[in-house]
Amino acid sequence: MHNNNFSSSTNLSSLELDEGNPVEEANNINSRNNHPSSLSSTTLPSAAANSPSSINFQQPSNNTTIPSMDDIHQIDPSPLITSQGDGDSSTQYTDDMTSYGESYSEQELINSQGAEKPNAAANNNNNGEEPHTLSPPTWHDTFFHPFSSTKQFFTELSSFFSWEFLSWMAIQQCFISGGVFALVMSLGLPLFKELGIDASRQQLYMTMIFAPWAMKPFIGVASDLFPIRGYNKRYFALYSILIGLIGCCILVGVYHAGSAEAAIAAGPEAVQNFADWIVICFTAVSYEAATLDILGEGKYSELMRKYPESGSSIISFKFGWSLLGSIVTQSFVGPMSDAGYFHVLFWIALMLSITPFYPTLVGWIPEKKRTKDEPGMTKLCSGCLFDKGSFQEKKTPFLIITACGLSAPIMAAVTTYASLGIGLAVSAALLVAFTAATYFIFPPTFFKVFLSIILTYCSNVSIGSGLSYFYTADATCLPHGPHFDYTYYITITGIVGSVVNFVGVILYQNFLSGWRFRSALIFTIVIGALAPMIDLIIVMRWNVKIGIPDKVFFLLGNAIFENLVGILQSIPFSSIFAKIAPPGMESAVFAYTVGIANFCGMVSNLLGSGVIKWSGMSTVGEDCNFDSLPNLIVIFSILIPTLIGIPATFLIPNVLQTENMIDWEKEQWYVSEHDGEEPQSEADVENNNADNDRNGGDSRIESHLL
Repeated sequence: MHNNNFSSSTNLSSLELDEGNPVEEANNINSRNNHPSSLSSTTLPSAAANSPSSINFQQPSNNTTIPSMDDIHQIDPSPLITSQGDGDSSTQYTDDMTSYGESYSEQELINSQGAEKPNAAANNNNNGEEPHTLSPPTWHDTFFHPFSSTKQFFTELSSFFSWEFLSWMAIQQCFISGGVFALVMSLGLPLFKELGIDASRQQLYMTMIFAPWAMKPFIGVASDLFPIRGYNKRYFALYSILIGLIGCCILVGVYHAGSAEAAIAAGPEAVQNFADWIVICFTAVSYEAATLDILGEGKYSELMRKYPESGSSIISFKFGWSLLGSIVTQSFVGPMSDAGYFHVLFWIALMLSITPFYPTLVGWIPEKKRTKDEPGMTKLCSGCLFDKGSFQEKKTPFLIITACGLSAPIMAAVTTYASLGIGLAVSAALLVAFTAATYFIFPPTFFKVFLSIILTYCSNVSIGSGLSYFYTADATCLPHGPHFDYTYYITITGIVGSVVNFVGVILYQNFLSGWRFRSALIFTIVIGALAPMIDLIIVMRWNVKIGIPDKVFFLLGNAIFENLVGILQSIPFSSIFAKIAPPGMESAVFAYTVGIANFCGMVSNLLGSGVIKWSGMSTVGEDCNFDSLPNLIVIFSILIPTLIGIPATFLIPNVLQTENMIDWEKEQWYVSEHDGEEPQSEADVENNNADNDRNGGDSRIESHLL
């Protein structure tokens, strides 16, 4: 995988639906290499992430309860600070229904959240029987009865989600995550190569463009704390669409036929300025995609948590539209890049970027309007509120998540436009600071898992841009190279990779999901070390010596095997992200761990850019030099990930994927806020639990937890 390290095809996440716990999402936005096929399911980045998940055609039934880990389905979202997503905390519901004297029926409350009350939710386990899990669809039903399975799938969706919200999700995933974002990430290779940008610099640019996806935890915090005109999501979404639209308009204005040639003729400084404008515009598009993605995730995670019997149908729905959009996008990006029609592609991006504007403006994202009369709510300025109460109660996690979300773009900007060495030094200092904070704040088991995540992600140093430049170098640069055109490298292998990503999720669910975490991780690390051998064979030209053409060997080996390995590696970590979150602050800790994983992924790309630069590799011009590439593959793609990754797995508890990873009661990590008070009676506890159930089981952070 080589053209886009920030693809969302590996943004696989795991949805945990343990009984008594809220729905959790996990996201892994780190890809082992930089290949266009990894863009296949951009949710990104569906490219990160957006993103493959297993399709589950489940029907709600009256005797169905929350699925166990056997029914986990992979998804690619990063969380908001709260699974309520739009700031609808449990206190809001009770205040709306009692304190303000407003008379809401149960159905009205449900409709305000964008879902019909499902019949299946009425009497779960009403016969006193032990809960049991939903049965996954059989291979026979899925592959031999696709029409009936699809009908069941949409029947289930209509039981829990409104058509407006489903329509908004389809538009956002197909045209934004799988459309315009996949388009700009695919263009990173051919466009910067046309300008004569070398591989090291190109990888820095792509890191900068991807930075908004690492900001998703911060975007979630901002949308929770600052309702605009009473809405946590609507206007954040509209402003992001406008930012993406402005970026596309500037692209259309500054880039036209002959622009690149004119910049090259004017000299290196003109090329640098022109490239900077492209990076800024691409980053604006990336911000639109990341913001819409996190806001959508916040809403459907809220509804999934309220009605866990909906299963992962909305995730499958999201993945399907993202996959469709990315396949269509890749089908024309490659040929048009070969023809040099970049200005036409920018016009297409402009049209795609505006598609969710009207549905967002008229309120297809279901959310309840908030007012300044709510407890803890203050008015900052005309049209903008501040949830001061929530901030004061949860100040520490809010600040930690904000720092984590802002660190990545700042680090990427410093490294790209100031100094690579300074950027890497700042990154190392930040990682040490986050690690130290985690050591002092969280229990030992959590810290060990956290440290394992950092070691594993940072050890996967990406040299993807160097490989992409090798594969697409022309005869002038590399006389005996593969000479792949963009139609093959982006379009054909990208579509094949999309299919492989989907198959990889199914294979993991059916064959590896029952393994212990350590066994699954070690297995995926070992086979992950074998995948770069395909790159090594092609770079050394051994396949040609035995008579196998480059395109055949790359397609059957790299495009298929490496994409499969990338998916299999991401899934167990996605499950870990969800499982280490403590009760009562699942979303906050989830955002923190995913943010750190994304941060480490960006560090690995920045370090890879430095490795390419310092190795003496020359990737553009008439006298290219890829002599150091085989050594880099062996050291940074095979040896280091294996030698660091396998020992790091022993920091993770050796439990089954169906078991809890941390016993938070045994850890006694926090002291109850009621210490020193009279103990509650059983009746009081039951009443409190009932209140929590009526209010959706709020998962926002309690102040005493940190």
